[in-house]
Amino acid sequence: MHHEVRPVDAAIGLGRHDLGVASFAASLYRSGLFPVLVFTGGNSPTTKARFPRGEAVHYREHAIDLGVPEASIVLEPKASNTGQNITFSRAALASAGVTPSAVLLVSKPYLERRSFAAARKLWPGVEAICTSEPMELDHYVKSIGDEKLVIDMLVGDLQRILEYPKRGFAIEQDVPDDVRHAYESMIRDGFTSRLITP
Repeated sequence: MHHEVRPVDAAIGLGRHDLGVASFAASLYRSGLFPVLVFTGGNSPTTKARFPRGEAVHYREHAIDLGVPEASIVLEPKASNTGQNITFSRAALASAGVTPSAVLLVSKPYLERRSFAAARKLWPGVEAICTSEPMELDHYVKSIGDEKLVIDMLVGDLQRILEYPKRGFAIEQDVPDDVRHAYESMIRDGFTSRLITP
């Protein structure tokens, strides 16, 4: 989303399929951009084998190994989708006595737009700033080790950007025609394992 990263009241690291978000969030914490860091995420069918105790739990342990103080981390281990990541993190911060006016959403590059749309819908009074570790597609595919799964995830993510506003989970966003055409082409080519029922 090309947001300008600046100091905020808290950051939220959204669980995904590898430890990259935790590593990047830890480096942002060490640079002094926020005093508290939420890790959010339980398990999904595609992360259960990698993170058997849940995404947030593994992220927390990794961040502590990278120098983030345990007392600065809030754990939210139940979310199973982006809307829950936002809603449950909001509640976890409130329980920790943190009422932010601005949060930094730390995710994978392809999840920035969806997390922003969910935050604007579900937490409208808080400024949501998105960031992610700079990463080329080839590097991400190698880190996951499954090219089809990565493309399936990208196709599924765009479908959610299109569908979730209709369900009240996110704000609506413009999707350029060439992106829609590419999305439809990939569905025709069978990249469908991460699609939801419209």
